[in-house]
Amino acid sequence: MTDPVAPKRFEGNFTQQEAIPEDAIQQAIEVMRSGRLHRYNVAAADELSETALLEQEYAAYQGQRYALALASGGYAMQTALRAIGLQPGDAVLTNAFTLSPVPGAIDAVGGKPVLVETTSDLVIDIDHLDVQAKASGARVLMLSHMRGHIADMDAIVELTKKYNITLIEDCAHTMGASFDDVRSGNHGQIACFSTQTYKHMNSGEGGFLTTNDDTLMARAIVLSGSYMLYERHAAGPPPQAFKEVRLQTPNCSGRMDNLRAAILRPQIRSLDENCKRWNERFDVIMSTLKPCNVIALAQPHPKAKEVSSSFQFSIPDYSDEQNQQFLAQCFDRGVELKWFGAIDPVAYTSRYESWAYVESANLAQTNQVLHRLYDCRIPLTFSIDDCKQIAQIIVEEARNIVV
Repeated sequence: MTDPVAPKRFEGNFTQQEAIPEDAIQQAIEVMRSGRLHRYNVAAADELSETALLEQEYAAYQGQRYALALASGGYAMQTALRAIGLQPGDAVLTNAFTLSPVPGAIDAVGGKPVLVETTSDLVIDIDHLDVQAKASGARVLMLSHMRGHIADMDAIVELTKKYNITLIEDCAHTMGASFDDVRSGNHGQIACFSTQTYKHMNSGEGGFLTTNDDTLMARAIVLSGSYMLYERHAAGPPPQAFKEVRLQTPNCSGRMDNLRAAILRPQIRSLDENCKRWNERFDVIMSTLKPCNVIALAQPHPKAKEVSSSFQFSIPDYSDEQNQQFLAQCFDRGVELKWFGAIDPVAYTSRYESWAYVESANLAQTNQVLHRLYDCRIPLTFSIDDCKQIAQIIVEEARNIVV
């Protein structure tokens, strides 16, 4: 009698990203050799720093007039809220299903997060958004395109116009994505992006703020810590936009430096190709998960062209015990899933109940969505075959647990 064959185990690393491109490494070395790491430290007054060049290039990529490079995506959100004039105690609508830097940014500038329900397709619930907008009187929506899922932007824009709401888009997970052929981030007044290691461009930490509004960008540039060097922003508004702003706006230093800018500039050129590679891997995973009748998948909006650098799925009928068993069995086979259903926060998978600084809410629909929601990164270090194996393991272990 032969011994049973052990199930095949996945041996990849879910936190290993691709190397920084060689041309980016060489450009970063040149910056270090120059010693001019500060964005305003240039050899001549008319020279554009690496950061200024990056802003020009990202504004062109995004199709916006202005771009500002910042220390992080979270700082970009804080800067956006300050730039629109948010005052302490002002209500700010936002997704209940998002990551903690979003309500954290609102709280950091004195705002009051007002949470909105999430649908089974993992986007903000527009009907509940209408209810919360009316009830709260909020004049700001910080819309989080959480995990790259894009809601019906036509309906959201219409609603913001109805209530005279300023729309700020958190595009940390949608850099390179679009809705109805409009870049994600270009539907609102301001967009915020992240270049943290696990996002679509990698500088360790970093972010962008983009807008077409002269006054908003002038405020953001001064807030970022420009001192009176705002004319060195080639992707900023004309000097007259700063006439009053420069004296009325505090310096909250959160600039990007030339070293990170040098690392990022070549990555813009490969961004669309990398987005395509992520979606190829995502499609293989989805095509493998879809036939499994115990697994539920979110459905993207038909007008959305998402960039899926991670994937999510639900197993709605699991008990708590079955959930723990499933997670453990996948982990034993090398597949590291995160679970958004845990009451106690684990790594980045916190639920809104764990944000003690946010006014308590009982969002039954979001609770149901998160209860059995699993999440997994798709590093580009994974091959197509790797992605198929990961999905096969998930399906096998899901079917091994009797519901």
